[in-house]
Amino acid sequence: MKILFVYYRLSSFVRCDLEILKKHFDVKNLQIPTFRNPLNILRLFVGVIHADLVYTWFAGTNAFFIVLFSILLRKKSVVVLGGYEVAYLPEIGYGSLLSPFGRVKVKFVLRNATKVLAVSKSTFKEALRFTQPRRISVVYNGVDVEKFRSSGRKENLVVTVAYSISERTINLKGLDTFVRASAYLPNVQFILVGKYDDVSIALLKKMASSNVTFAGYVPHDFMPDFYGKAKVYCQLSAHESFGVALAEAMACGCVPVVTDKYAIPEVVGDTGFYVPYGDPKTIADVIRRALKSNKGKLARERIKKHFSLMARKQKLIKEIISLFKEV
Repeated sequence: MKILFVYYRLSSFVRCDLEILKKHFDVKNLQIPTFRNPLNILRLFVGVIHADLVYTWFAGTNAFFIVLFSILLRKKSVVVLGGYEVAYLPEIGYGSLLSPFGRVKVKFVLRNATKVLAVSKSTFKEALRFTQPRRISVVYNGVDVEKFRSSGRKENLVVTVAYSISERTINLKGLDTFVRASAYLPNVQFILVGKYDDVSIALLKKMASSNVTFAGYVPHDFMPDFYGKAKVYCQLSAHESFGVALAEAMACGCVPVVTDKYAIPEVVGDTGFYVPYGDPKTIADVIRRALKSNKGKLARERIKKHFSLMARKQKLIKEIISLFKEV
């Protein structure tokens, strides 16, 4: 089976799927970072011609053209929903559905892709506004539980991660709440990991106490070191479609302190502590309890049982093979 794997950029979870598929199918990967260059449309069309199936992450512009070309050329298409595409949170300006053109693209993709894969039941439910259940399956993100594990003694560290820190993600990820909570726990070190711009980091530094470290961008391969030392991981988001960093931290034995928004309870279950969104004092009080907790082992066991890389691999391969067994 020939698969064309199309992507914007190879983030850790996108690369994970590419590596899984390459081990089991004949895969050609194609990066399409933008359609401002018309030649990219031609490159994509030619790629679809020579493929049996086209696979991509996110129901955006790439997926729109992939699904369109797949229909015209009678090919199969698989689109993984990252969550942003079906989110609608006008109060923080988050979600593809806030844009009329974004809404059109998402509806077209969800209604016409051969298969849509949601990374959580929460995302599955959000997607049902635009398509039928038969078109969607839940395939959870997976964590390499051998790579992400606690390798030493835990310290009084509290960590949170955002891929990029901007004015939008400050509200989305609750980063302002995270740094404000540090003032109530002056003897605890808080670490914020993520690539940032000058404006956003200046804003956060004004809110932060001296016990907050802004680590900046950290390569994914080095993240187990951060998680391995930290006792607590915070996911204080207004919306999460899964929470890969959260799951990786749990696999390293971090006790999760989280909001109950969207897919977060699916990942955490009863292995962590829940807090209200945007309440730094309450969050600090709960972090204090979490630092004394031994729930880190339970958190790791939950990831091993429900969200391992092997589990995603098995489900992903099964979903793709099933498309060619259907009459």
